[in-house]
Amino acid sequence: MLRNMVTSLLEHERIETTDAKAKEVRSLAERLITLAKRGNGSVAARRRAARVVRDRAIVKKLFEELAPRYADRPGGYTRIVKVDNRLGDSAPLSILQFVKEPVTFKERKPRAEEPDGTARRQPEPPKATEGPAEATGVVGEGEAVAADTKAVEGA
Repeated sequence: MLRNMVTSLLEHERIETTDAKAKEVRSLAERLITLAKRGNGSVAARRRAARVVRDRAIVKKLFEELAPRYADRPGGYTRIVKVDNRLGDSAPLSILQFVKEPVTFKERKPRAEEPDGTARRQPEPPKATEGPAEATGVVGEGEAVAADTKAVEGA
């Protein structure tokens, strides 16, 4: 069933289905597009895609149209738009479609400085001041009494 839905999505670039099915189909479709982007049209990549999509024309469309379209996008090729509930069983419906807009990246802000003009310091990792037996909590037979007295004194 998921294969047929992915094939329909790749063919029509938009399907309407339930929310749960849309989420499953989305992950499979995005994996196929990533495979097409990385595979560079190799025979092995086409055969891996043909395991899921049984129509050769759709595999060709995947590698020749969809992969170049999303070459600059680092994932997130589909979107799920929630619609109404189905009349018969009141199942929540969604539209699964490919994203048409080009990706835009936000500019990264420089790190914030403290009010006195100095840059924020990174926290230092904790220093190990105790011995290996006390740090791990492993106590030998002779050390059991010493560990118990330390616990009593600290309490």
